[in-house]
Amino acid sequence: MLKMEDSTISLTSADFEEDRYSRLRLIPWWDQEKLKNSAVMVVGAGAIGNELIKNLALLGIGRIFIFDMDTIEHTNLTRSVLYRAQDVGRYKAEVAAERAMELNPDVKAKAFVSNIIDDVGLGVFAEMDVVLGGLDNREARLAINQSCYKVNRPWIDGAIEALSGFARVFVPGEGACYECTMTEADWMMINKRKSCALLTQEQMAEGKTPTTPTSSSVIAGIQVQEMLKLLHKERGLPTLAGKGFVFNGLTHDSYVVEYQRKPDCMSHDTYDVIKSMPWSVRTMTLGELVGLVKSEQGDRAVVELDREIAASARCTCGREKALFLPVHKLTSDLLACPECGAPMIFDSFHSLNGTEYFLSKTLFEVGIPLMHVVGGRVGIEETIYYEFDGDKEEVFRGC
Repeated sequence: MLKMEDSTISLTSADFEEDRYSRLRLIPWWDQEKLKNSAVMVVGAGAIGNELIKNLALLGIGRIFIFDMDTIEHTNLTRSVLYRAQDVGRYKAEVAAERAMELNPDVKAKAFVSNIIDDVGLGVFAEMDVVLGGLDNREARLAINQSCYKVNRPWIDGAIEALSGFARVFVPGEGACYECTMTEADWMMINKRKSCALLTQEQMAEGKTPTTPTSSSVIAGIQVQEMLKLLHKERGLPTLAGKGFVFNGLTHDSYVVEYQRKPDCMSHDTYDVIKSMPWSVRTMTLGELVGLVKSEQGDRAVVELDREIAASARCTCGREKALFLPVHKLTSDLLACPECGAPMIFDSFHSLNGTEYFLSKTLFEVGIPLMHVVGGRVGIEETIYYEFDGDKEEVFRGC
């Protein structure tokens, strides 16, 4: 009993009842409602990705979108807190989404077994508050970087090897981006992979990176802490934008490095205005798209697809076949002549003017992903961008 003047107040345990997030709310700048209403993308559901997803679920991030194409192997079980022995053979993204919602029923998590380079529309990136990366692939990092900058979204990259690792924060307009940090060796590796698009996956493998669950915990923890500061940006908290946190687990030395922003970097292209249109790439034909753009911008307008699409291939023996898929997805098998076995030469396109022979195909049929953004322009005038918002219900259904 507490006695105040002539009034007696009884306090029971109910007055001190705590909910799941009570300890988090003790942080002065914390806004749990903001986290509940946030959407975060995690690309890669391996060692780092598991730690990222675990932390997002515990924090109560409202919507978590997990992108990974791989299945769980026995080797993942020593480094991935969300996976069990019975999960071997299942898709990482699907299991990680299930476990995230088991950890915290307040969150919604959705799995995408998708190639982040080709299969994820810019409109999906635009829906995110922050993108988190747990990848070991330079080309995928570059694709994420370019996509995030086009729609003005921050992303946080993480990488580990043995006991060490680093976390880097890239925010459009604030310092360097990922491409700014790339060395000549990085470009050589990417160009090798691109020039070897006709090689098999086995031939492209560059070896397995040795990692531990401890280093992934450290790096993913830094990534999520930086994400929290970005989500609370109105609080004016300091972030690692344009910088990297480097951790040496052998000596427990750590330091922050600031990257130089390259003014001529090709990744700094940001779409100023994107028109949300009730269009769907599944149903709209290329001809219809060209017609709509021309009706708005004039007969001289052309459509820009922001990617190179292989249309067809032909062999010296005279055999031809249709392809209609991103050049990035071409393999030696696809370009082997079914008649004589010789390599075929392909032609490609990245823009449309209305004279093409394949205008009856839908955008989805030629490799444009759901919720993508395309441009329309006349000559060198400013490009107008259009988002295929009619795909949103399909993409985000259930989350």
